Amino acid sequence: MYRIFLVEDDPIIAETVQRHLMSWGWQVKAAEDYASVMEDFIAFDPQLVLLDIGLPVYNGYHWCGEIRKVSRVPVIFLSSASDNMNVVLAMHMGGDDFISKPFDLAVLTAKVQALLRRTYEFSREQPDLSLGGGVLRLNEGVFVKGDTRLELTRNEFRILEMLLENRGRIVSRDALMERLWSTDSFVDENTLSVNVNRLRKKLESVGLTDTIRTRKGEGYLIESP
Repeated sequence: MYRIFLVEDDPIIAETVQRHLMSWGWQVKAAEDYASVMEDFIAFDPQLVLLDIGLPVYNGYHWCGEIRKVSRVPVIFLSSASDNMNVVLAMHMGGDDFISKPFDLAVLTAKVQALLRRTYEFSREQPDLSLGGGVLRLNEGVFVKGDTRLELTRNEFRILEMLLENRGRIVSRDALMERLWSTDSFVDENTLSVNVNRLRKKLESVGLTDTIRTRKGEGYLIESP
């Protein structure tokens, strides 16, 4: 589970972004004391920072400079001050991306996913995710149980990966569609249902029946260890 540190002084934006990103299974901490951002940063040890520019006490440029003295963690600036000068300054101070306010949560999610993927997933071997005596091999995009190797489509792989990352918790259909949309192409309700059903049949072929459970009106859940 990736840890994301959110430094945003608008309480409505902060609460909305925190709740949305947590629904994706990420651990999100919002800064509370804007004079002690670095103390919170060091204590939380995040793997990505979302940083507003216009903050009380010191602005986001200051805090990005302080973060860069001790860490290479990816930083995404969030700001309504999106003119070329601010974008260039944000990158000059060590930012990795810039999102203009107001922004769409789906766009924010896609950018966070892409930056996490580039920073961490492509730079090292990923640990496999276990399920019912088998493993989802994240670096190969296949599920293996015994001598059987299930080839998964990109959508099937992403669905199973997200459900296993959130094992024991319900993942909403909206969250799954956003995950698939951000990594491939637009996915609607019907396409998601088709992919889930196809994935279920593949898992059943290796003896994993009733693995993906439906919670009507809520989403999907994997309960098994």
